[in-house]
Amino acid sequence: MENYKEIVKRLILKNKTISTMESCTGGALVNAITNIEGASEVLKYSAITYSNEYKIKMGVDGNIIDNYSVYSIETAKEMSKKISDFTNSNYGVGITGKLNREDSHNLYGSNNLVFISVYDKDNNKYTTYSIKVSKKNRIQNKNEVILFVGNILLMVIE
Repeated sequence: MENYKEIVKRLILKNKTISTMESCTGGALVNAITNIEGASEVLKYSAITYSNEYKIKMGVDGNIIDNYSVYSIETAKEMSKKISDFTNSNYGVGITGKLNREDSHNLYGSNNLVFISVYDKDNNKYTTYSIKVSKKNRIQNKNEVILFVGNILLMVIE
């Protein structure tokens, strides 16, 4: 994932930091970042919050989950801001969605739809997207999301 080299390079040059809160990608984003030399200079923290309980423990407002579903752009925004706040990082990334499975604990939300938010603390700005993944294999869908997030980060961290 070549774009992550550029992301880490830009963060180092700008003396900026990043933290992540991932759900359906299960740490694939932080893995892509930490695969790059120099990541320790820019990555403050990463949380994998598969359950609603731990999203809430990390600061996500339970009312957001109740009102919009855990599978929503609103929840992704909360995740990105709360992880940025928790770590005092310049950028926070939140990812939530469903990859190739039904969720008996969260019945709402479309299958194979992933919600992404990048929070820029310095400008108090959210950049949000959703992506409909198309692969039959969970690992391939994670990779598709991580490539997409990399492109978003390249836009946000200019």
